[in-house]
Amino acid sequence: MATKQATKEIGLFEAIQQFCQDKSLDRDLVLGIIQESLLTAYRKKLGLETDEEELCQVEFGSDNKNEIVVSVLKTVVDGEPKTPLEITEAEAHKTDPSVSAGSQLRIYEKPQDLSRVLSSQAKQMVFQRLRDMEKDLLFQEYKSKEGELTHGYFQRWKKDAMSIDLGKVEGIMPKKDQNPGEKYRQGDRLKAIISRVEIRPREPMPVITLSRASGDFVKKLFEMEIPEVYDGIVEIRDVARIPSFRTKVVVYTTKQDVDPVGACVGMKGVRIQAIVRELGNERIDIVLHSEEPSVFIANAISPAKPVEVHVDRKRGDALVIVPDESLSLAIGVNGSNVKLVSQLSGYKIDIKTVSQYNQELASPEAREKLDRLFNAQQEAMEEVSDESISEDDSDLTPLSDVPGLTPRIVGLLEAGGIKDVETLLDVSPEELSAISGIGRTTADQILKLLRESIEWVEEG
Repeated sequence: MATKQATKEIGLFEAIQQFCQDKSLDRDLVLGIIQESLLTAYRKKLGLETDEEELCQVEFGSDNKNEIVVSVLKTVVDGEPKTPLEITEAEAHKTDPSVSAGSQLRIYEKPQDLSRVLSSQAKQMVFQRLRDMEKDLLFQEYKSKEGELTHGYFQRWKKDAMSIDLGKVEGIMPKKDQNPGEKYRQGDRLKAIISRVEIRPREPMPVITLSRASGDFVKKLFEMEIPEVYDGIVEIRDVARIPSFRTKVVVYTTKQDVDPVGACVGMKGVRIQAIVRELGNERIDIVLHSEEPSVFIANAISPAKPVEVHVDRKRGDALVIVPDESLSLAIGVNGSNVKLVSQLSGYKIDIKTVSQYNQELASPEAREKLDRLFNAQQEAMEEVSDESISEDDSDLTPLSDVPGLTPRIVGLLEAGGIKDVETLLDVSPEELSAISGIGRTTADQILKLLRESIEWVEEG
């Protein structure tokens, strides 16, 4: 019988040792939980609600921790014991012949049947506390890694979510955090960012949410592949992304001798290509940051190269004029390019070709629309214009007499020092396009309207 019990105990402690190794738990902490659970079970058996005097104790053998020893402080009685905390003199003399009735004696014993001592309630307590300890340790470990890049292995699909083996625990990747079009087989290795770690009451382990679709995932890939980004020489200001289609990364540096765009692209594009491959050949545009909205939007609309960009800061609108052949590039597949530019800049983007813009300048309805778009700028220019008109200019032809010139354009010209038609006739196209808010396309259209106006006056 003793041999059988010893085998049971050794098997128990071997199982504990293996459990600690598998779960990366401290053995002494696990043994402490088992000790407390056994103590709770014995106190319940003895009918002890509280045990201030430590009548019952559970210890592990001093020489061999693979031995469980239970001790109970019992009172020696002359007659039959009435409670589990009493013992007859005859039984007490087997342990200590000198004791007498009324004295107390601590009785040491090894549990004869662990399955009986560890009642189902005590077993459940042990397992629950061990699970809670493991859950808390894993939560603390992965919570500190939130926002970091990690590696895992695809296991299986749970409806639309992916189950990823992270080693100690499984992570989940919901559908919205997956890259559309990516396919995996069991055991495939993948990278993802730990986007969120949380404890849910009904989940046995921490819920670790992974993502491959977020902008932060792209940012971490840049930090991994590009030393200048990792070292902080090149700063990633913002990331806008439509997963599996296109990503725009805004970069900036305070180092005048560093080209942030070139550093990210690398020699012959070798650096950016490593990131593109990881994202399944997703298109990535590197955008140079600028505090000036018109310059930033012009940079962000890449690969299209705009002719002009007009911005209304008050209304949050921007008009981007591109060459006729670049319209599809500016808009992108399913509008992806212009959507990302709008997301990065915070402006509502309206893209027009040079032909469309010139046609709208010739249409009263379109000119009125353009005037509304830049109403704030127009009003400011008109105020400057009104203040600068003097009586000496009464013999000169006002710009408003030229058919087709909108109040907005008149205001821009007057702010640039051109206050009458006579002065406008003497200005070269290069000087006209250099005026703030004009640009070469608008300058050509103004001169065209001017030539048509002069011909019409001469004919009359």
